[in-house]
Amino acid sequence: MTTLSVNINKIATLRNSRGGNTPNVLEVAINCQKFGAQGITVHPRPDERHIRKQDVFDLRPHINTELNIEGYPSPEFIDLVIAVKAHQVTLVPDDASQLTSDHGWDTIKHHAFLKEVVARFKAAGIRTSIFVDPVAAMINGAKETGTNRIELYTESFAKLYPVDPLRAVAPFKESALLAHQLGLGINAGHDLNMKNLRFFSDHVPFLDEVSIGHALIADALYLGLKNTIQEYLSCLK
Repeated sequence: MTTLSVNINKIATLRNSRGGNTPNVLEVAINCQKFGAQGITVHPRPDERHIRKQDVFDLRPHINTELNIEGYPSPEFIDLVIAVKAHQVTLVPDDASQLTSDHGWDTIKHHAFLKEVVARFKAAGIRTSIFVDPVAAMINGAKETGTNRIELYTESFAKLYPVDPLRAVAPFKESALLAHQLGLGINAGHDLNMKNLRFFSDHVPFLDEVSIGHALIADALYLGLKNTIQEYLSCLK
């Protein structure tokens, strides 16, 4: 079964908008695990507009599933991930001011940089994943960095899905088959939601993990966190 990692950045955004500690990021993470999520994802950005560096340290002792930390591999980010001994790190090519991730790495252009970063994390015993578009050259390039996994950037699937589901999912199916052939694990994320997740999961083989935040947290406003997580898990069975 594909595992579900819940991105709790939006919980931190809501907390930060008012100050104080409501909603409580740690409590939400603990409850996500209790309700069945197999991982927690955080994306600490330099401006700390949602998840803060201290949140990462506070969360780590309480994550008994998997802590996945996303981010651009700046020196500060690398030090943070290694210091807390995350289970997985997902490398994204975001700049400091970017609102959200909107493209994968050019794994050919940035080969030397990514290879060096991956080696540092692997030496620390941390599984690495590289955020990529569903493009064969980029997946082959990711393999050459030594990464353990890739994370397929799924926005293009989500946009086309309501119009032509089969055409939307085709490049992701092909990418997953290639990645598996190369010995890479396969994660996916961005704009996956309760409407499209089951179809994506049914059509993309060898899918290890999906990371979902914005849509899941939005659904929880209507359905409650426990019911929402159970609904997302049912899409992955």
